[in-house]
Amino acid sequence: MPVLKFRVYWEEDESVYRDIAIKPNQTFLQFHQSILQSFEFDTKHKATFYRSNDNWQRGREIILEADNVPRKAEPLLMSDTPIAAAVKAPNQKFIYLYDFAKNWTFLVELIGISKEENAKMMYPFCVRKEGLAPSQYGTKGLIGDKLVEMEEKYDLNKEGMSEDGFGEEGEDDENAEDDEEEVAGDEEAF
Repeated sequence: MPVLKFRVYWEEDESVYRDIAIKPNQTFLQFHQSILQSFEFDTKHKATFYRSNDNWQRGREIILEADNVPRKAEPLLMSDTPIAAAVKAPNQKFIYLYDFAKNWTFLVELIGISKEENAKMMYPFCVRKEGLAPSQYGTKGLIGDKLVEMEEKYDLNKEGMSEDGFGEEGEDDENAEDDEEEVAGDEEAF
């Protein structure tokens, strides 16, 4: 059976992406779960896919759960829709939205089709990770701690600094003269 390979970009930074291999007969629900796992997000929120064109315009929706929201076209359900049913082009695109309050948006693009599946692999799975995944709930964890340390270490709002972090013109020259006077005074003491 062939295997489809999708690249899932974080909309805010296209250098952050995950490549996910999935079989055409697997569902969008399995794809949704694989995307969340590869970006280390939890599964607590609602999500939806939109079939898209080359201009990233939203087309037919593939929803997680049935709802009564009126739409131009009847949405498909993730659990009932195999990937192959929505792939209409060799570079098929989707837009994936997760957590409607935070509005996490991912751009999904078909980047390859393998003729044979790997019998040792459990599909779907993430075959490549590039860039640090965004933190789902803010700046917590290892990266967040480092950022907090940097903010404290290089606090640019210290006395004598403007809002932009620049000192007053000539400020360094005055400090240099004061330092020279202190050094000269210390030398006289010896």
